[in-house]
Amino acid sequence: MLQAKTPRVTIQDVAALSGLSICTVSRALRRLPNVSESAQVKVADAAAKLGYKASSAASRLAGGSTGAVAIIAPTATAWFFARAVEAAEEVFADSGYDTVLISLRNSPSVQRKLFGDLEGLAQRVDGVLLLNIALSETEMAALAASGLAVASVGMHGVPWDNVGIDNEEAAFTATDHLLRLGHWDVAMLAGSEAGEASLVTANERLKGFERALSEHELTVDPDLVLDAGSSIEGGRRAMTELIENRRMPTAIFAGCDETAFGAVMALRDLGLSAPKNVSIIGIDDHQMSWFMGLTTIAQPVADQGAFAANLLVERLHRPGLPNPPSSHVLETKLVERKSTRRRR
Repeated sequence: MLQAKTPRVTIQDVAALSGLSICTVSRALRRLPNVSESAQVKVADAAAKLGYKASSAASRLAGGSTGAVAIIAPTATAWFFARAVEAAEEVFADSGYDTVLISLRNSPSVQRKLFGDLEGLAQRVDGVLLLNIALSETEMAALAASGLAVASVGMHGVPWDNVGIDNEEAAFTATDHLLRLGHWDVAMLAGSEAGEASLVTANERLKGFERALSEHELTVDPDLVLDAGSSIEGGRRAMTELIENRRMPTAIFAGCDETAFGAVMALRDLGLSAPKNVSIIGIDDHQMSWFMGLTTIAQPVADQGAFAANLLVERLHRPGLPNPPSSHVLETKLVERKSTRRRR
């Protein structure tokens, strides 16, 4: 009689049982500094109860290993990617791997060139961590067949381990918050600007925005959906376009906090402010969001990078691991600040 396979214990399970973040658990398991003694005890207890053991660098692939991994991001300058890269790099360094950071510079041509020469990439690194890259079916198939170990952040339906959030649900929660405050005239500043490579999150967050309106029996006004990229300048440009050439809504859902910052700057340029003239909400909980008083949907950015990196290290250390690719969805939460208020 076949025995049921025991589910694989992950670092997320240890974090959940200990009540600590994945980043803290990762540091504690590797005995790194800046982790309190009480946190070390909680992690050790949780790991022991679950039977979790961190991979050892001594189990590195034998023969032909480069000792390096690549982190591929759409851009290296956006806050989300910089934060995720930093957390992932720490895990890789502690596991004995050098990191090669590859920025696609939001350029489709750079992406095509990189994924058109995966053989060359495989000569430089043992594995790849993708951060929210929109791959074509051809690129995805080529990467899966390349022999490289792969993990990702923010990608769905991929044939490798992935960590992310429910972007549609996060956007729904943000838009629903505005609607429940009485704002029936809501604009969305998100998506990709001309010349940028498409981000996986853009379409998912648009779906969440549309679903929230639909559930409140409202339709989407195309004039109130503007491409703003994921930058401060993009948000500023889109908000200015909205006010000067379209019409002023009572509320704005920005696809990320940096876009929201740009929208706030545009309001200031025009002698307006949030929430006096318009309520604004973002997604991320950027480290400056509290300073700006921005209402946002907080996501665990560093935890996503660290968790995905741990999954990739495990694959690298145990190349014959029979476990199928796993998908992990981390929680988000609404953080109310001063940039939104009930419609008057």
